[in-house]
Amino acid sequence: MKNFGLIGAAGFVAPRHLKAIKDTNNNLLAALDPFDSVGILDSYFPEAAFFTEPERFDRHLDKLRREGKGHVEYISICSPNYLHDAHIRLALRNGANAICEKPIVLNPWNLDALSEIEKESGFRVFTILQLRHHDRILKLKQKVENEKTLDKIYNIDLTYITSRGAWYQRSWKGNLEKSGGLASNIGVHFFDMLAWIFGEVKENIVHVSDVDHVAGFLTLDKARIRWFLGINSKYLPEEVIGAGKTTFRSITIDGDEIEFSGGFTDLHTVSYQSILKGEGYGLADAKPSIQIVHDIRNKKAIGKIGDYHPFVKKL
Repeated sequence: MKNFGLIGAAGFVAPRHLKAIKDTNNNLLAALDPFDSVGILDSYFPEAAFFTEPERFDRHLDKLRREGKGHVEYISICSPNYLHDAHIRLALRNGANAICEKPIVLNPWNLDALSEIEKESGFRVFTILQLRHHDRILKLKQKVENEKTLDKIYNIDLTYITSRGAWYQRSWKGNLEKSGGLASNIGVHFFDMLAWIFGEVKENIVHVSDVDHVAGFLTLDKARIRWFLGINSKYLPEEVIGAGKTTFRSITIDGDEIEFSGGFTDLHTVSYQSILKGEGYGLADAKPSIQIVHDIRNKKAIGKIGDYHPFVKKL
């Protein structure tokens, strides 16, 4: 049994990490969040110490280590994106491995600095790239690797719309400097998956970019990708709205739909199992997608020019 700490206990993704810690038969000793609406802890680890101030959380971890009362070996990080870098450093400083939600950092050079600290501390930094564990995605990767036509280029359309209310823009998620924008906040795991399967980036174009949508064109070694990300329900296809759904996720490859809407339930647990075996994904694995979303954030949108996603026509 390993001892865990958790940063960001009141966040949206925290329950997935709590479940993963529990499902892998480990224990949560301490949790941190500036907000105290963390009753979810009662469902998993009611005895865990809870702090609203990072200084007291840091002190508690240090005391546990020095007094031999249960050294925290892993710290799971579910805090806002812009704090990931600092919280990873906190974990390594306290002699713990870090397990960080995506995007692991906002800028590629942050990874280089963390890599140095990782080497100095002797502890590891892992990130959650759960799509790499999805059965349907694993089969797709195997299919591409087995493709006999070595120079084949796949034509892909990626569409992801997940409706968010007015609160989104008022929260840290609507702040570009804190979230990294839509591509970082809701798209990074898709870009990671695509680069993992189809290779290095050759070209990265942004067609449109606004507070509630962003779209562009990505050329990889083995793929040409038109992509659209949105958080406004008005961008949903009519049939999705008619069915009363608020999320639309679609990937087509050469015109064929890749169905992977299911199978997400236990991917965090699978990620934890891999990490605890020393096989998890680390800083180097995360770098391609962090570079992609960084470039998207900093590129100027060129408008409706060239080969753009079909949804862009509706804007």
